[in-house]
Amino acid sequence: MRFEVKTGSATKLKTSCLILPVFSSGPLPATTRTVDAACHGLIADLVDGGDIRGKIGDTLIAHAGAALAAKRIMLVGCGEKGKFNRKQYRKALRAAYAALGRTRHTDATSTLHLEAVKGADVARRASIAAEVWQNASYRYTETRSESNDNDSEIESLALLAGSGKAADVRKGLKRGAAIGAGMRLSRELGNLPANVCTPSHLAATARKIARGNDKLKVEVFGEAEMKKFGMGSLLSVTAGTVEPAKLIVMRYSGAAKKEAPIALVGKGVTFDSGGISLKPGAGMDEMKFDMCGAATVLGCMEAIASLKLRLNVIGCVPACENLPSGVATKPGDIVTSMAGKTIEVLNTDAEGRLILCDALTYVQKYKPRAVIDIATLTGACLVALGRHRSGLLSNSDKLAKALQKAGDNADDPSWRLPLGDEYRQLLKSNFADLANIGGRDAGTITAACFLSEFVKDVEWAHLDIAGTAWLTGPKKGSTGRPIPLLLEYLAGIA
Repeated sequence: MRFEVKTGSATKLKTSCLILPVFSSGPLPATTRTVDAACHGLIADLVDGGDIRGKIGDTLIAHAGAALAAKRIMLVGCGEKGKFNRKQYRKALRAAYAALGRTRHTDATSTLHLEAVKGADVARRASIAAEVWQNASYRYTETRSESNDNDSEIESLALLAGSGKAADVRKGLKRGAAIGAGMRLSRELGNLPANVCTPSHLAATARKIARGNDKLKVEVFGEAEMKKFGMGSLLSVTAGTVEPAKLIVMRYSGAAKKEAPIALVGKGVTFDSGGISLKPGAGMDEMKFDMCGAATVLGCMEAIASLKLRLNVIGCVPACENLPSGVATKPGDIVTSMAGKTIEVLNTDAEGRLILCDALTYVQKYKPRAVIDIATLTGACLVALGRHRSGLLSNSDKLAKALQKAGDNADDPSWRLPLGDEYRQLLKSNFADLANIGGRDAGTITAACFLSEFVKDVEWAHLDIAGTAWLTGPKKGSTGRPIPLLLEYLAGIA
């Protein structure tokens, strides 16, 4: 989708559809009022006649007539003016997109962002518009013989910039478009079936992202190289499958070489059967989403490169399958991690931490200033926080607060859970340095405690996205979260 900025009077904009806000009470917004005057009171008549009541998400499309350069106008309900916040604004944008999709028009110009939105300046409002429309335009078609979507494909959105605000709007559009594109990539990877989105496919995607970008380099390591690295923990997970594991390392150099990077590590289990500790059959198809942490890292790296952020970033994806077989790792087996710690594998379905611990050890060779891992790690996080907030655990109050603030600002919230020695005690093993599970209690916390054992002398945070990375039911599919949170954080420190 293309995004652009337009200036001048709304009455003179050439566009297929001019999108205008109306509230549930009070006078018409300024731009809507200007257009209404040019249309000889058409909009006021429609509002007064009850054709549109201004409730959030209401839409009405009308012919503009000869008075306007636009072919049509779309009135979009924005609710109560005093309560028009980012959440309401997003709803209005989604409603506008859906209404336009039911027509044959492929472009529009919006003025919704000209209204004051609580907690968002004009650049933020422009960014949200691009992000929302990028996401709204996403359709999964890769494995369909034909589309089941009859809506028009919308090709472009323009935003009208007020006096002296064109640069801010343009900056916001660029940022939102990059966030939305990163989310679309993440969603597509998550939605692909596991026989298509293999570790090799993730590696090919990383190479495609880096192609032609001299600031972005990719290395892909195979199992033989991982064995040389001493990644016995990661390799224990992939032992049961014939699909080769990959360690994907992306290096973005947007700042001086001497500047320490941020490291992003994403769990890339492209299908998780549970291994010998086999999962129940019902719902197992959704375990193709167990690589959404990896998809997040790839989507972030694409957006970072697109925005040309002035910082250095390492993106690391340990990718493999977890399947049972005659040579698969068994409960009770003991493996040795890259860090030299021995791990008793009490449950082969607690495999995400086994691949992440080696990846966390690996990225520390780059001497990062902070490490953030992202993983669909524990069902316990879904139980604790539902699908609204990602779990956040960290050894650094500063980093945790920065990530929480970023998530709140990006409308992609998280909730911090504790780490402590009282939880680490649950990981004790009679036969190894630690066990890979800590029992039923505090599952999200003990999983993070396990990971923390492999992070030394660096600020680290863990995002458990088991509840936020995908939806189930009729709207089943990947969400693209927590890319907005991470890009908000990274842009803030760039």
